[in-house]
Amino acid sequence: MLKKISLRRAGLILRGELSLPAKNTYDLVILMHGLGGRSGNSAKSLVWHVAENLQREGLATLKFDFNGHGLSDGLFSEMNLLNELEDAQVALQFALKLGHAKRIYLIGHSQGGIVASMLAGLYPDIVSKLVLLAPAITLRDETLSGDFQGSKFDTKHVPTSLALASGLEVSGFYLRSLRELPIEQVAQNFKGPVRLIHGDSDQAVSKDASLRMHAIYENSQLTIIPGGTHSFDGVARDKVVQIVDDFLSGVQSDTHIH
Repeated sequence: MLKKISLRRAGLILRGELSLPAKNTYDLVILMHGLGGRSGNSAKSLVWHVAENLQREGLATLKFDFNGHGLSDGLFSEMNLLNELEDAQVALQFALKLGHAKRIYLIGHSQGGIVASMLAGLYPDIVSKLVLLAPAITLRDETLSGDFQGSKFDTKHVPTSLALASGLEVSGFYLRSLRELPIEQVAQNFKGPVRLIHGDSDQAVSKDASLRMHAIYENSQLTIIPGGTHSFDGVARDKVVQIVDDFLSGVQSDTHIH
């Protein structure tokens, strides 16, 4: 069963889709897209593609657009990592209130990988498994260097807003808060199984980001896909889908929701 959902946070409506298998209990996967992305409604979307395959395998999926993205309320210029983390927390609470999920898994791509890693670190007793696809922790490095996604700024005098090459615009608060965000410190609180996947042809986020995340986890596996781009296009997409499927549909972890 597939249905549209509306999640509410701070006066905003976050729109997405919930897919439930035809059984009383199930494992549920929350998927989070990247900066400037969306949960998607076509095979061009990585999040959509991964979710579609998991649904065929009998897993429930919950995917939504972060504030300021896609069909959700809010301005992109007012989005930041802190309120995206709040968005994700609302999605997690929604999943828990369904009352039928045996286990909850998180998948995050790019900036969504930052959010997913921190949410898992905040809820290590609730989240069973974590998948990070090209997690963009190097975005914080860019805020420190003053060269964010190809747009330069003075780190000693952070501008009110910064126009990106993509045509999007992030706020000064986005840059200021991101550079102070304790990503690894929070993320490493998660002790469950972690699957990291990165392409060696990723021009947006260096594979060093996944190597760094791999180093902080006690129970992680890392796959570097030859020729894989940031969105894992072409053959690399099929490899990602299969790896995620094997990880989440295979031998289950011992973490259950009580």
